Amino acid sequence: MDNNTNHEIKQYVVFKLGNEEYGVDIQRVQIIERIQNITRVPKSPYFIKGVINLRGEIIPVMSLRVKFELEPDDYTDETRIIIVKIDENQVGMIVDQVKEVLQLSTEAIENVQGFTSDINLNFIQGVGKVNDHIVTLLNLKNLIDSTLNNPKENQPAQ
Repeated sequence: MDNNTNHEIKQYVVFKLGNEEYGVDIQRVQIIERIQNITRVPKSPYFIKGVINLRGEIIPVMSLRVKFELEPDDYTDETRIIIVKIDENQVGMIVDQVKEVLQLSTEAIENVQGFTSDINLNFIQGVGKVNDHIVTLLNLKNLIDSTLNNPKENQPAQ
């Protein structure tokens, strides 16, 4: 009686925005940096804080708090910029705190159909069940594509 259920294990970088925990696929994460001087760029979308120069590369940096329409918060010693790469695009995401690297099996990830969220559901890949809490797993491709390629979505809600 060999139970041959083969569940893939994936790793996620887990971070906090406010009291909520989010995860991104570790394979998309290039580097995690402390918050640093961000140069403003005129006429950028409202959630783009500007750009940073990271080892000679200019990388746009967005506030996930602003993108997800959460309350703004001051930067602390825990604030980080997670640099992710999707296709050929690198983008920095400002988060309140990076917590851990989490391993999740595909069976521990729930689909978000019928799920209600303050965040655009296109940005959510699923919800990971971890012991006594959940981690919202972000769909980085949709999030970054909307950030870079869809100016109509880059306006604050009225």
